Amino acid sequence: AQFDLGWMYKKGEGVAQDYKEAVKWWKLAAEQEHAKAQFNLGRIYDQGRGVPEDDKEAVKWYRLAAEQGHATAQKNLGWMYDKGKGVPEDDKEAVKWYRLSAEQGNAKAQSNLGLMYHNGDGVPQDYKEAVRLFRLAAEQGLAIAQKNLGGMYQFGHGVPQDDKEAFRLMRLSAEQGNAIAQNNLGMMYEFGQGVQEDDKEAVRLYRLAAEQ
Repeated sequence: AQFDLGWMYKKGEGVAQDYKEAVKWWKLAAEQEHAKAQFNLGRIYDQGRGVPEDDKEAVKWYRLAAEQGHATAQKNLGWMYDKGKGVPEDDKEAVKWYRLSAEQGNAKAQSNLGLMYHNGDGVPQDYKEAVRLFRLAAEQGLAIAQKNLGGMYQFGHGVPQDDKEAFRLMRLSAEQGNAIAQNNLGMMYEFGQGVQEDDKEAVRLYRLAAEQ
């Protein structure tokens, strides 16, 4: 009930929207080990809504939820370690939490972990593992993973080089508004990579990316 009441205040449903009231009720629920309340508190402190932005407090609540198996909290805690927000930057810890979340099917965690393998951050560089993880996330429709997987095909990293498959994936990502994919797709049209050369379409795509 405490969690649900906090949610109503957060959404402004049946009451005036009030993040401070949401925080009040979520804290009561979180102190009883309610994982969703812990996660929501982490996000509230992460974003600074209703409370001053506080990365260390965000990490505290994300960790409590992550340790209970909350997949998005695990992904967010991985991100905090990845970027050094509220904790010292630690690629190995980032990998640990991304992996736990990715194994639960979280697409963003799969994509982020794929990038760790692509760059060799916290793990040995492994393009094939990066491809596997990007594919899992891309198949869930995540635009950045579609773009990253397209790049792997474009340059033949971990897969045979394939301009047509690169083009297909870049287009899927670009259609979701990913600016880098729009730019890359524009280049593919400009130079006829995986598609017939088309300068007008290249300009259209460059414009979409440029406006972002």
